[in-house]
Amino acid sequence: MEMMTLFDGVYPFYPQQRKAAVFNINAIIVIVVFLTLACSFLLIIPGIRGRVRLYWTLRVLLSLFMGVVIVLVQFTGDWETGWVQANTSYKSFSHVQVNVDIGLHIGLAGVNVTLRGESDVPICNSGVAVSPGGLQLPCAGTAGPQPVSPAGNPVNQINETINYNEHFPWNFGADYDHSYNEGLKKGLPSPILYVAEKFSTQSPCAVHRQYRIAGHYASAMLWVAFCTWIISNILFSMPVLVYGGYMFLVTGAFMIFSLLSFSTVRNSPMCLIQIGTRTLHVAYGGSFWLMLAIGLLCFVVGITIVAMHHLNLDLLKTFFDLHEDKEEEYQEMPEVFINPHFMNKG
Repeated sequence: MEMMTLFDGVYPFYPQQRKAAVFNINAIIVIVVFLTLACSFLLIIPGIRGRVRLYWTLRVLLSLFMGVVIVLVQFTGDWETGWVQANTSYKSFSHVQVNVDIGLHIGLAGVNVTLRGESDVPICNSGVAVSPGGLQLPCAGTAGPQPVSPAGNPVNQINETINYNEHFPWNFGADYDHSYNEGLKKGLPSPILYVAEKFSTQSPCAVHRQYRIAGHYASAMLWVAFCTWIISNILFSMPVLVYGGYMFLVTGAFMIFSLLSFSTVRNSPMCLIQIGTRTLHVAYGGSFWLMLAIGLLCFVVGITIVAMHHLNLDLLKTFFDLHEDKEEEYQEMPEVFINPHFMNKG
């Protein structure tokens, strides 16, 4: 009898409390690594003299910021985003209606579907709550009037907290349909399954292939951009300034190519995502616009370095702390001592 009611400490026939995934572990690792590098470089600042300290700090922080963005956006899920608030059914074969915010977040490696909100039950009275569909549900706590929090908050209602963030991957080695089927087995809320089904391989929308291929090519372009970013920093440290500027232009070009690759999904029509009486629309998100800004910044920096190399080389060497070294290299020796013994032998 105990085996039928309890399995691994979990009651199988009752809804379980769930926690929303807030942070991406890979993104946190990338941020921590680059912050460690930045702190390590900043520890050297007190040993740098004069105005060169400001130039050196600007170069290091700007370069590290470009590098962390190139890597970080590959693990973010907001290349395209969309939100809608709607009244919709919560679970299949149930008349319970909930007022929820549904979010769709599309990244290079998959989609995240967010669901948060509260039921439209206005009050609990005498231990029983009546949903808009007429279904009577037990209230948590003691009998008596219990006020409900404002709509949109992930409060506890209908015996569980509505605060979901489910990820469905399509990157290499991942099976989107398997993740979707696992969601069906877990009994995820209907709005999440409905939105996720639009991107499955069996969906009539037929957008899974476009998004998957576009994400793969965009990710590949970004890794190439990261390699060229490393090469540009190596060239600046050698120092071969003009070729470092050229590599910054190549870095910006591959970043723009990644955006163009991801944008190709707009060539295919997107199915309407109708939730209740509302429609969920998606638009380019923060990662897309951040990549565009950093790509243009790479072009600006690269063009500036190449132009200064041809127009004002001394100013460029001063910014990279090379002017004084050059002067020392060409500084003439004040006195030359010649051994007469060797002169006579000659």
